[in-house]
Amino acid sequence: MKLDPDVRAFYERGMEADRLLGGMPSGPLELERTKELILRHLPSGSSLLVLDVGGGPGVYSMWLMDTGHQVQLVDPVLLHVEQASAAGIEAKVGDARALQQGDSTVDVVLLLGPLYHLQDAGDRDRALREARRVLRPGGLLFAAAISRFAALLDMLVRLDRLNDGVMPIVAEAVRTGVFRGGQDVFTNAYFHLPSELRREVEAAGFAETQIYNIEGPGFLVDNFEERWADPARREVLLDAARLVESEAEVLAAASHLLAVARRPNTGR
Repeated sequence: MKLDPDVRAFYERGMEADRLLGGMPSGPLELERTKELILRHLPSGSSLLVLDVGGGPGVYSMWLMDTGHQVQLVDPVLLHVEQASAAGIEAKVGDARALQQGDSTVDVVLLLGPLYHLQDAGDRDRALREARRVLRPGGLLFAAAISRFAALLDMLVRLDRLNDGVMPIVAEAVRTGVFRGGQDVFTNAYFHLPSELRREVEAAGFAETQIYNIEGPGFLVDNFEERWADPARREVLLDAARLVESEAEVLAAASHLLAVARRPNTGR
């Protein structure tokens, strides 16, 4: 199973290492909210074995290690694996659709990137079923997706920076979920509707599924860096996200979605 060449080339530029730390305007909001949602669901007082699938350079892996968990990272991009290894993370090249871990061997699976670079529904199902396979009964899945309307909303915010060829790409994504960005406009991806993400997770055998709007409306604000640097304004951005994180009517008005689900204690 191979990674889309355009996706590989996009990530081999090395930008992912800084994206969540400020390389992308709203990256810090995505990072803090994702960490907050993960912590809300992890059992306290336990050292867990976490598999970070598609974990990139290891931002979330390092955070979880610092909080006392054991982490293994797999990613299809060699550069990411090298960056994660250099940071002291146990990291290997791997594919979300064909994990090397044994059945029922990990407590938590992070799937915070693969679903939005697998445009084929069958590939997404394989990735989710692999996550379920390696999880112990009762284990937790955290699976991120890009919202169906993220590119449209982002385009309106950054209108003066876009070329005339973007609208057809965005329009196709709104209609079908398929985003054909190549290497110039983000990259090739799949954008989910919240209900679709829930269906895919549950079809793969997960239970107790919850879907969250990660960033809330804050990813759309102007002068994001300035607002985030101000502690009071930063808290407003976080509070706004918390306020609507589970509101069904606005789930799709998001940049990223997070599915939290559990492998049932019974069944294979």
